[in-house]
Amino acid sequence: MASARNANRPLSPHLQVWKWGPHMLVSILHRVTGSGMATVGVIVFLAWLGALAGGKECYAWFMDLLTVKSGAPNIAGYILGIGLTLSFFQHMMTGIRHLVMDTGAAFELKANKRFAILTMVVSVALTVLLWGYLSYDRLVAPPAANAPIQVETK
Repeated sequence: MASARNANRPLSPHLQVWKWGPHMLVSILHRVTGSGMATVGVIVFLAWLGALAGGKECYAWFMDLLTVKSGAPNIAGYILGIGLTLSFFQHMMTGIRHLVMDTGAAFELKANKRFAILTMVVSVALTVLLWGYLSYDRLVAPPAANAPIQVETK
């Protein structure tokens, strides 16, 4: 018969042995972003299809959830759009990292760490560039005449 477990020995020694690193974070982010895109993206896509099938009133209600009258995203639209975009780019960059590592490259600790950090930096940079491009016209446009804060002109 087996003896009782020794209380002085941990059940999961890997938690004390392994040091947290960027490669571990990127691995977890890859799983989270894939699941997030699959879940949230499909729910939004199906809601959009349902709104299309529901007619003009239903579609207008759906668009009111995510946009303002001018057609620009509202807070919820920005959070959803930027979140899905960041998830997409992070998942893509990590996929590229895995593809490179499948060739046998970047297994050295320093290279692996740099590559993991690079995936996060590039995904944030691509998200900022894309949303900057999409929002550029609204960012550089002069304020509307009926804006709550008027610019003083001489």
